[in-house]
Amino acid sequence: MAPVFTAFSADGQRVNLAVIKHYAKFLAENGILGVLVNGTSGEGMSMTLEERKATTEAWIDASKSNGIHVQVQVGGTNMPDVLELTRHAESKGAHSILCLPELFNRPANAAELIEYLGAVGAAAPKTPLLYYHNPGYTSVNLDVPSFMTSAARAIPTFAGIKFTDTNLEMGIKCVRQDGGAHSVFLGCDYVLAGAFALGFSSSIATCLNLLPRLCNRILQAVQKGSVLEAREAQDTLNKAAQAITKNGKWVPAMKAAMKLLTGLDMGPARAPLQSLPDQHIPTLNKDLSDLKLL
Repeated sequence: MAPVFTAFSADGQRVNLAVIKHYAKFLAENGILGVLVNGTSGEGMSMTLEERKATTEAWIDASKSNGIHVQVQVGGTNMPDVLELTRHAESKGAHSILCLPELFNRPANAAELIEYLGAVGAAAPKTPLLYYHNPGYTSVNLDVPSFMTSAARAIPTFAGIKFTDTNLEMGIKCVRQDGGAHSVFLGCDYVLAGAFALGFSSSIATCLNLLPRLCNRILQAVQKGSVLEAREAQDTLNKAAQAITKNGKWVPAMKAAMKLLTGLDMGPARAPLQSLPDQHIPTLNKDLSDLKLL
């Protein structure tokens, strides 16, 4: 599942919805089975309520021609808007919903997080709900496997998590929790091979946008028992990610690389993020060429 970028106009003031149909076609043709809309890579927390709604609707509409699963991230804003985005996602036919924890008044324990997610789940009673575990971003740390068991008991629609953490010991416990009853998506590009080898089978990783075949090759290599092939593909992916981000922050740099690698222009990052300066584009182009990715 690709955590899709949001394409902005050159001045960063408007969302470019027109690119989404081409974006969806590209992903579907390159083996991507689903998209996460308005997540971290999509700069959802920097968008207005109406922009997030319009982007959700455009992706759901685009998915109808290619069967892509659309998951919508609804968190990262005030509670009334979180619930409004949740109701909207369900009403428009989103296939699943992902939600960050409250980012300012952070939950102090699993019980508080479950109460918060319970309200979100109640706003979309027919749609699977997943929790977005990203402690490096949210500073919400908890025993995730235990939380999953408790959340499933308390929230009828609870379906799993996005696990954006390099702690694969905890990650594989999440995969196996309650007999593997929950969906667990890995959110870390740098450890795909190790995670797949341990038992992960799903991922929501930024590089699936711009290097989908390379990322899929890692999973396929693990599935057929080719450790060396998986390691080599992961090494190439890591070198690419390092080259892309050496002169800029993760999302802005990945958006710049997206244009070089796919031809799809995602526009600038939205403030307060700063776009990758143009002076670094030639170096990025050379680095990706040296890796035989261009």
